[in-house]
Amino acid sequence: MRTVLVVVFDGFQLLDLAGPADAFSSAALLGARPGYRVEIASLEPGTVRSASGVEVVARHALGSWDEPVHTLLVAGGLTAWTACGDDGLVAGIRRGAGCAERVGSICSGAFLLAQAGLLDGRRATTHWAGGELLTSRFPTVTTEPDRIYVRDGPVWTSAGVTAGIDLALAMVAEDHGAELAREVARWLVVYLHRPGGQSQFSTPIAAHPPQRNSLRTLQVWMEENLAADLSLAGLAEQAGMSTRHLSRVFAAEIGTTPARYVERVRIGAARRLLENTDQPMDRVAATVGLGSSDTLYRIFHRHLGIPPGEYRARFAERKSAT
Repeated sequence: MRTVLVVVFDGFQLLDLAGPADAFSSAALLGARPGYRVEIASLEPGTVRSASGVEVVARHALGSWDEPVHTLLVAGGLTAWTACGDDGLVAGIRRGAGCAERVGSICSGAFLLAQAGLLDGRRATTHWAGGELLTSRFPTVTTEPDRIYVRDGPVWTSAGVTAGIDLALAMVAEDHGAELAREVARWLVVYLHRPGGQSQFSTPIAAHPPQRNSLRTLQVWMEENLAADLSLAGLAEQAGMSTRHLSRVFAAEIGTTPARYVERVRIGAARRLLENTDQPMDRVAATVGLGSSDTLYRIFHRHLGIPPGEYRARFAERKSAT
């Protein structure tokens, strides 16, 4: 049996444990040989309370684990940032990683791997809400914020919560081949390879709030006038600045170029229309200033990795007929 040791801490995300555990146990049920044995470890053995209030029993202390580990997985959760300050837990993860054939994290568990030095010089991902923080706190880590999971050598990281299932399926595929992983995905009623990246689930607009009142006013005007001339020249005229000055202060205070920000604003507005209305694609495109459904398709696919029609099918708020 291949041992999968999952590290948890008070306030961990329950699905970060349960999702991969069910994927590995389903693989064993469906014929994986050797199979998998999932064990739970924490800093100290005993009851560990998840963020949802469900308690699990960690039978093993990280510091005293002395058996071979095939896969060490670190769960995430909103308390992961606090857990990063627990020197004993971080040292235990570092020690466990040294005995494991491969190491992985789910969601914000990437912060614990980074704190333990296991992501230095590597590519990684985490929950979309924590990508910028991971980059700022650990500048030696190359964060890939739109990936569902990232493998860099023996170290794997995944996006938020349910992405732990994607990660486990990819590990099963590596161990036993794609066909068994596909059977496990069917058994769990999930995608084997989820279409698109995690940006399709993220908050539409995420930017640094500017200090200048003129830029804040310009942002509001852009949101309210999506079909207007939002070229650099048009924005500069609206803000009362030269194009060069606007480009410089925009990049310095908002962290991106005006053109990229405009595209993100328009995609965010398109997402809201697709989620909450039945407007045809041409109408959506015109409303948000993208001109045609072809342009909407191209830009939507570039940002989110899926077509707008598929996005609507997944996320639209369907109203029951009365």
